[in-house]
Amino acid sequence: MRTARRPAPPLDPGLSHSDPVLEVVVPVHNEERDLEPCVRRLHTHLAETFPYPFRITVADNASTDRTPWIAARLAGELPGIQWVRLEEKGRGRALHTGWSRSPAAVLAYLDVDLSTDLAALLPLVAPLISGHSDLAIGTRLARGSRVVRGPKREIISRCYNGLLRGTLSVGFTDAQCGFKAVRREVAERLLPLVEDREWFFDTELLVIAERAGLRIHEVPVDWVDDPDSRVDLLPTALADLRGMARLGRALARGRLPLAALGRARTEAASVAVPPPGGLAQLLRFAAVGAAGTLLHLALYVLLRPAAGAQAGNALALLLCTVLNTAANRRFTFGVRGRAGLPAHHLGGLVALLAGLALTSGALAVLHHAVPGAGPGAELPVLVGANLAAALLRFRLLRAWVLPSRTTETSTS
Repeated sequence: MRTARRPAPPLDPGLSHSDPVLEVVVPVHNEERDLEPCVRRLHTHLAETFPYPFRITVADNASTDRTPWIAARLAGELPGIQWVRLEEKGRGRALHTGWSRSPAAVLAYLDVDLSTDLAALLPLVAPLISGHSDLAIGTRLARGSRVVRGPKREIISRCYNGLLRGTLSVGFTDAQCGFKAVRREVAERLLPLVEDREWFFDTELLVIAERAGLRIHEVPVDWVDDPDSRVDLLPTALADLRGMARLGRALARGRLPLAALGRARTEAASVAVPPPGGLAQLLRFAAVGAAGTLLHLALYVLLRPAAGAQAGNALALLLCTVLNTAANRRFTFGVRGRAGLPAHHLGGLVALLAGLALTSGALAVLHHAVPGAGPGAELPVLVGANLAAALLRFRLLRAWVLPSRTTETSTS
């Protein structure tokens, strides 16, 4: 039974009736199995539920299988379908190309596996059509979302978004969900500023938009993990870390013309929160440290098979140190806002070197004493080394990383 179309609210009278109101870009690379059922399901859903003209663009990223042939056939069979061919891979490249060429008022994209329930598509784009918001994202990490995925991807996703909050002070909850939309006039101003052409593309787009004061609408989604996902996690994670560092430098040095992007942005001032006393401070630090140690061990177990013991430990410790500094900055020492953020994280990285020396040294001693020791022996050693590193980190944070806040505590 076909669902009745919803009545269309009035649009801006300046829009041309020949142009689609919504364009959905579907980036693909060697997706001969999933492409046709995805496009047909998406086309049927839009035809039955979306009250305006739409267009679906299949953006082929240098596929070497039958994907281009299937895309061309679908474009010939179904109205409102087109496809473009790119000779280089990269999800960001596909979105940049598809969105830059579109005449639609609202530009969206979704992943070809349709992990996100399409019932969220109209709530995603409605605030953009009405002019209420500038961008919209699906989120798997907000209240109301229903997510089915394995613990490995759950941990990685939460670590990534926590890292963004800790390093770049973002306010949105889920940067990686392949379900986003943007108004075309906003995209025209944002796209020239986004450098990445691969997986970091939409994260960079969101960070720049938020810093410019643009309004980002979040929609909780139902999401089921695709077990056939071919994302190479370790190289992607390293590329994302490089992207965060590059974007952080650009923002710190004022190289991005944020004021020209639209609404004026109000700088977030530091909020003076009375810091807890000595014992409460120590207890909060211990709670953050315990959570950080568990996260470190979980990441170590995930990264060790691909990176080895020492490299896996270093990468896990780097991620946990950034999150640990951000958590202690706010909850242990009562500092909020962006003031002093780069200096605090720089100090946290100095503490990281001390922690890395302790944990790496402990692993080296273990492997020297017990050649061939596996994770079962390594994890207890890392717990002990982490405790020693935590005590050192607490002294460094109090004495150097956040001296102004601890001074206020003493004088009060």
